[in-house]
Amino acid sequence: MPPEDGGTAYSRKVYPDAVQVYLHPVRSYRGADMADSPDLFTYLDYRQFLDDWFAARKEANPRYSHRAFSRRSGQKSPSFLKDLIEGRRNLTPATLPGVITALGLDTSEASFFGALVQLEQADTAAEQQEAWDHIAATRRFLEARRIEGEGFAYLSRWYYPAIRELARIPGFRADPGWIRHRVHPTLTVRQVEAALESLKTLGLLVEVDGKLESREATLTTPREVAGLAVHNYHQGMLDRAKSAIDAFDPDDRHFLAVTATVPRSLLPTLKAELNALQARLCDLCDSAKDDAEEVVQINLHFFPLTTPTKES
Repeated sequence: MPPEDGGTAYSRKVYPDAVQVYLHPVRSYRGADMADSPDLFTYLDYRQFLDDWFAARKEANPRYSHRAFSRRSGQKSPSFLKDLIEGRRNLTPATLPGVITALGLDTSEASFFGALVQLEQADTAAEQQEAWDHIAATRRFLEARRIEGEGFAYLSRWYYPAIRELARIPGFRADPGWIRHRVHPTLTVRQVEAALESLKTLGLLVEVDGKLESREATLTTPREVAGLAVHNYHQGMLDRAKSAIDAFDPDDRHFLAVTATVPRSLLPTLKAELNALQARLCDLCDSAKDDAEEVVQINLHFFPLTTPTKES
């Protein structure tokens, strides 16, 4: 689960030693009786994979049980697998190798499964991002879920939406050399090329009469990493805001801030007001009569500076 929702059980920092234990070929169970075994590389939720794997195993062999899985994975509790599936317990460096063995995963599958575990159980956004990077770089995952991966990239890289908006400006050229010098800070040609390809894949840029034009499209972001994608988006834009203080003249930027005391009961109202303001600002931008000339980022946020006091 994303760190902002509480995170959990143990840190990725303890994984390296455990990884060495299970990254070796193991005897596979997937013979003729497991021909319909679920494809691990289409999953982002390891608990859902375990549930589907057990169902397939049970269908192939009605006598197969949770107890049999526990024995194969080296666990005493007959409810070990059921507890994992239903979220009552997490995998640990001590129990992970046994589960890899019980599932009969090969080396690449074991590595991918370990990344799925890290994705859900990471303590920090950085550790969760590390897991996603491993998952997203896996060829078989890319083949199965490319669009979702591109949706994640769009939110996680601040210059993707910037380039998409830049395409709305008259005179836009789909030339990486032209684009890279019009985005602040300057991008590399490779970054621009990757962004253009992703935006086209997502349908956010469409070729019309030999030119790329911006379009509206629905972004699909994997549920399991939606929180991380949003985290990355805000982190990237806040980094741009910090650098903008020194990078641009006051005439080209505008910063407002206020420090205030509030009752917690007012927070929902503050959020609603900011949401309404965002809608109003978007309407102003979309309804402007003059041609667009530049792309700007407008951030609206509030956050605690102190711990709430409680009446005794």
